[in-house]
Amino acid sequence: MSKRYDLIVFDWDGTVMDSTAIIAGSIQSACRDLELTVPDDETARHVIGLGLMQALRHAVPDAPEAMYEPLVARYRHHFLSQDQAIPLFEGARETIVELHEAGYRLGVATGKNRAGLDRVLESSGMKHYFHATRTADLTASKPHPAMLLELMAELAVSAERTLMVGDTTHDVLLAQNAGVDVVAVAFGAHPEDQLLALKPLALMQDFSQLRAWFRLNA
Repeated sequence: MSKRYDLIVFDWDGTVMDSTAIIAGSIQSACRDLELTVPDDETARHVIGLGLMQALRHAVPDAPEAMYEPLVARYRHHFLSQDQAIPLFEGARETIVELHEAGYRLGVATGKNRAGLDRVLESSGMKHYFHATRTADLTASKPHPAMLLELMAELAVSAERTLMVGDTTHDVLLAQNAGVDVVAVAFGAHPEDQLLALKPLALMQDFSQLRAWFRLNA
Protein backbone atom coordinates (compact mmCIF):
# COMPACT_ATOMS: atom_id res chain seq x y z
CA MET A 1 0.00 0.00 0.00
CA SER A 2 1.37 3.44 -0.92
CA LYS A 3 1.99 5.90 1.86
CA ARG A 4 -0.60 8.57 2.58
CA TYR A 5 1.92 10.64 4.57
CA ASP A 6 5.63 11.36 4.33
CA LEU A 7 6.04 13.27 7.60
CA ILE A 8 4.57 12.31 11.00
CA VAL A 9 5.00 14.88 13.78
CA PHE A 10 4.55 13.93 17.43
CA ASP A 11 3.88 16.09 20.41
CA TRP A 12 6.11 14.93 23.29
CA ASP A 13 4.66 15.38 26.79
CA GLY A 14 1.47 13.35 27.24
CA THR A 15 1.85 11.82 23.78
CA VAL A 16 5.22 10.04 23.68
CA MET A 17 6.29 10.52 27.31
CA ASP A 18 4.01 9.84 30.29
CA SER A 19 4.74 13.18 31.94
CA THR A 20 1.31 14.75 32.40
CA ALA A 21 0.98 14.15 36.14
CA ILE A 22 4.53 15.35 36.88
CA ILE A 23 4.09 18.55 34.83
CA ALA A 24 0.76 19.37 36.47
CA GLY A 25 2.14 18.55 39.91
CA SER A 26 5.21 20.71 39.32
CA ILE A 27 3.01 23.69 38.39
CA GLN A 28 1.00 23.20 41.58
CA SER A 29 4.11 22.77 43.76
CA ALA A 30 5.69 25.93 42.31
CA CYS A 31 2.55 27.89 43.19
CA ARG A 32 2.61 26.56 46.75
CA ASP A 33 6.28 27.54 47.11
CA LEU A 34 5.45 31.14 46.22
CA GLU A 35 2.11 31.25 48.07
CA LEU A 36 0.17 31.81 44.86
CA THR A 37 -3.24 30.44 43.96
CA VAL A 38 -2.80 26.72 43.26
CA PRO A 39 -4.64 25.65 40.09
CA ASP A 40 -6.78 22.54 40.28
CA ASP A 41 -5.76 19.40 38.40
CA GLU A 42 -7.90 20.15 35.34
CA THR A 43 -6.46 23.65 34.95
CA ALA A 44 -2.88 22.51 35.48
CA ARG A 45 -3.30 19.74 32.91
CA HIS A 46 -5.04 21.96 30.37
CA VAL A 47 -1.99 24.22 29.85
CA ILE A 48 0.36 21.33 29.06
CA GLY A 49 1.69 21.71 25.54
CA LEU A 50 1.93 25.49 25.65
CA GLY A 51 5.24 27.26 26.10
CA LEU A 52 6.11 27.41 29.80
CA MET A 53 5.55 31.12 30.40
CA GLN A 54 2.32 31.05 28.42
CA ALA A 55 1.19 27.97 30.35
CA LEU A 56 1.87 29.59 33.72
CA ARG A 57 0.06 32.78 32.75
CA HIS A 58 -3.01 30.70 31.86
CA ALA A 59 -2.79 28.44 34.90
CA VAL A 60 -2.16 31.25 37.42
CA PRO A 61 -3.77 34.32 35.84
CA ASP A 62 -3.99 36.29 39.09
CA ALA A 63 -0.27 36.18 39.88
CA PRO A 64 1.50 39.56 39.98
CA GLU A 65 3.58 40.12 36.86
CA ALA A 66 6.80 40.10 38.85
CA MET A 67 6.07 36.58 40.11
CA TYR A 68 6.10 34.78 36.76
CA GLU A 69 9.90 34.55 36.46
CA PRO A 70 10.24 33.09 39.99
CA LEU A 71 7.35 30.77 39.17
CA VAL A 72 9.20 29.49 36.10
CA ALA A 73 12.27 28.85 38.25
CA ARG A 74 10.30 26.95 40.90
CA TYR A 75 8.49 24.92 38.25
CA ARG A 76 11.81 23.90 36.71
CA HIS A 77 13.18 22.99 40.13
CA HIS A 78 10.32 20.56 40.76
CA PHE A 79 10.16 19.16 37.23
CA LEU A 80 13.89 18.64 36.76
CA SER A 81 14.13 16.75 40.04
CA GLN A 82 11.90 14.07 38.47
CA ASP A 83 12.26 14.18 34.70
CA GLN A 84 15.01 11.57 34.37
CA ALA A 85 12.62 8.94 35.73
CA ILE A 86 9.66 9.72 33.46
CA PRO A 87 8.91 6.75 31.18
CA LEU A 88 7.77 6.66 27.59
CA PHE A 89 4.26 5.33 27.13
CA GLU A 90 4.11 1.60 26.57
CA GLY A 91 4.53 0.92 22.87
CA ALA A 92 5.78 4.42 22.02
CA ARG A 93 9.37 3.42 21.29
CA GLU A 94 8.37 0.40 19.19
CA THR A 95 5.87 2.44 17.17
CA ILE A 96 8.36 5.22 16.42
CA VAL A 97 11.09 2.72 15.51
CA GLU A 98 8.70 0.97 13.13
CA LEU A 99 7.75 4.25 11.44
CA HIS A 100 11.42 5.24 11.14
CA GLU A 101 12.37 1.90 9.61
CA ALA A 102 9.45 2.19 7.18
CA GLY A 103 10.97 5.37 5.81
CA TYR A 104 8.74 8.07 7.26
CA ARG A 105 10.21 11.43 8.14
CA LEU A 106 9.56 12.00 11.85
CA GLY A 107 9.34 15.25 13.80
CA VAL A 108 8.54 16.62 17.23
CA ALA A 109 6.51 19.77 17.96
CA THR A 110 6.51 20.47 21.69
CA GLY A 111 5.89 23.09 24.33
CA LYS A 112 9.24 22.15 25.91
CA ASN A 113 12.21 24.43 25.46
CA ARG A 114 15.15 23.33 23.32
CA ALA A 115 17.35 22.30 26.25
CA GLY A 116 14.53 20.26 27.80
CA LEU A 117 13.70 18.41 24.59
CA ASP A 118 17.35 17.70 23.80
CA ARG A 119 17.83 16.32 27.31
CA VAL A 120 14.90 13.88 27.12
CA LEU A 121 15.70 12.80 23.57
CA GLU A 122 19.19 11.87 24.74
CA SER A 123 18.14 10.21 28.00
CA SER A 124 15.38 8.19 26.30
CA GLY A 125 17.62 7.09 23.44
CA MET A 126 15.12 8.48 20.91
CA LYS A 127 17.10 11.33 19.40
CA HIS A 128 18.26 9.61 16.22
CA TYR A 129 14.73 8.60 15.18
CA PHE A 130 13.61 12.21 14.61
CA HIS A 131 14.64 14.18 11.56
CA ALA A 132 13.63 17.64 12.84
CA THR A 133 12.13 19.18 15.98
CA ARG A 134 10.59 22.46 17.10
CA THR A 135 10.26 23.86 20.62
CA ALA A 136 8.22 26.69 22.09
CA ASP A 137 11.19 28.86 23.03
CA LEU A 138 12.44 29.08 19.44
CA THR A 139 9.19 29.69 17.55
CA ALA A 140 5.55 30.55 18.23
CA SER A 141 3.79 28.41 20.81
CA LYS A 142 0.84 26.18 19.97
CA PRO A 143 -1.76 26.52 18.58
CA HIS A 144 -0.02 28.95 16.22
CA PRO A 145 0.90 26.92 13.09
CA ALA A 146 4.57 27.99 13.03
CA MET A 147 6.00 24.75 14.45
CA LEU A 148 4.43 22.62 11.73
CA LEU A 149 5.02 25.15 8.97
CA GLU A 150 8.72 25.28 9.87
CA LEU A 151 9.05 21.49 10.10
CA MET A 152 7.36 21.02 6.73
CA ALA A 153 9.61 23.64 5.15
CA GLU A 154 12.77 22.14 6.65
CA LEU A 155 11.91 18.63 5.49
CA ALA A 156 10.32 19.71 2.18
CA VAL A 157 7.00 17.98 2.85
CA SER A 158 3.61 19.46 1.96
CA ALA A 159 0.73 19.88 4.40
CA GLU A 160 -1.23 17.23 2.49
CA ARG A 161 1.54 14.70 3.20
CA THR A 162 1.94 15.56 6.90
CA LEU A 163 0.22 14.09 9.98
CA MET A 164 0.24 15.44 13.54
CA VAL A 165 -0.22 13.24 16.63
CA GLY A 166 -1.00 14.82 19.99
CA ASP A 167 -2.88 14.58 23.26
CA THR A 168 -4.23 18.12 23.68
CA THR A 169 -6.61 20.51 21.98
CA HIS A 170 -3.53 22.72 21.45
CA ASP A 171 -2.08 19.97 19.22
CA VAL A 172 -5.29 19.49 17.27
CA LEU A 173 -5.66 23.23 16.69
CA LEU A 174 -1.98 23.51 15.74
CA ALA A 175 -2.52 20.92 13.02
CA GLN A 176 -5.77 22.43 11.80
CA ASN A 177 -4.24 25.91 11.69
CA ALA A 178 -1.42 24.50 9.54
CA GLY A 179 -3.80 22.61 7.23
CA VAL A 180 -2.48 19.25 8.45
CA ASP A 181 -4.34 16.04 9.32
CA VAL A 182 -4.32 15.13 13.01
CA VAL A 183 -4.83 12.04 15.15
CA ALA A 184 -5.47 12.58 18.86
CA VAL A 185 -4.57 10.27 21.73
CA ALA A 186 -6.77 9.87 24.79
CA PHE A 187 -4.09 8.97 27.34
CA GLY A 188 -2.57 12.42 27.86
CA ALA A 189 -3.52 15.81 29.31
CA HIS A 190 -6.89 16.66 27.77
CA PRO A 191 -10.16 14.73 28.14
CA GLU A 192 -11.72 12.81 25.27
CA ASP A 193 -14.77 15.03 24.90
CA GLN A 194 -12.64 18.14 24.34
CA LEU A 195 -10.54 16.33 21.74
CA LEU A 196 -13.51 14.83 19.91
CA ALA A 197 -15.24 18.21 19.76
CA LEU A 198 -12.46 19.36 17.41
CA LYS A 199 -13.01 16.39 15.07
CA PRO A 200 -9.54 14.82 14.65
CA LEU A 201 -9.26 11.99 12.12
CA ALA A 202 -9.28 9.47 14.97
CA LEU A 203 -8.89 9.20 18.74
CA MET A 204 -6.55 6.45 19.93
CA GLN A 205 -6.70 4.81 23.37
CA ASP A 206 -3.12 3.48 23.45
CA PHE A 207 -0.05 2.98 21.27
CA SER A 208 -1.15 -0.48 20.22
CA GLN A 209 -4.25 1.03 18.65
CA LEU A 210 -2.24 3.93 17.19
CA ARG A 211 0.29 1.54 15.65
CA ALA A 212 -2.51 -0.44 14.00
CA TRP A 213 -4.03 2.79 12.69
CA PHE A 214 -0.72 3.81 11.13
CA ARG A 215 -0.41 0.45 9.35
CA LEU A 216 -3.88 0.80 7.82
CA ASN A 217 -4.11 4.54 7.20
CA ALA A 218 -0.67 6.18 7.02
